[in-house]
Amino acid sequence: MVTITPAARDYFSSLLEQQPEGTNLRIRIDRPGSPNAEVELAYCPDGGEQATDTAMDCQAFKLFIESESLPVLSEAMIDFESNPMGGELSIRAPGLKGERPADGAPLSERVDWVLEARINPMVASHGGQVSLVQITDENDVVLKFGGGCQGCGMVDVTLKQGIETTMKQEIPEIRNVVDSTDHSSGTNPYY
Repeated sequence: MVTITPAARDYFSSLLEQQPEGTNLRIRIDRPGSPNAEVELAYCPDGGEQATDTAMDCQAFKLFIESESLPVLSEAMIDFESNPMGGELSIRAPGLKGERPADGAPLSERVDWVLEARINPMVASHGGQVSLVQITDENDVVLKFGGGCQGCGMVDVTLKQGIETTMKQEIPEIRNVVDSTDHSSGTNPYY
């Protein structure tokens, strides 16, 4: 079951005091087990919970946990750390984004995982995405850039200093990372 620290419980209690009577919290995971998984924690108005939700009594309020999200959240911890700027809420859920493929898994599976878990969240902040085209017999990874990355003037720096470095750290048997994108056709680069 989800662990809520006393600091988080007190933080939520103070927030809920400003909401209509009977308001609680509801938590669910969007795309559980994938590298794009996200935790959604929201106010739950009185009666807004689903019939299949699991209710967790947190003394001053209830936390409703979506049934499909329960396995992923079984070892989750919600904490709140005060700081001079107010504080920071953290939700740690082991396995939220799925498991890293084993070292013996096919190279394409491991490359896809690194792209989705490490690379695409980084380039998404610039409106871009990166996809795997192929892996050559020599273990060269051929990628295609899209979105804000297509036509971007910084793509070579991103490729060599960001993507290739990360890929080689995560998967040492990769020889090179190669861009197959036609950047002259990009219409909406970030820079």
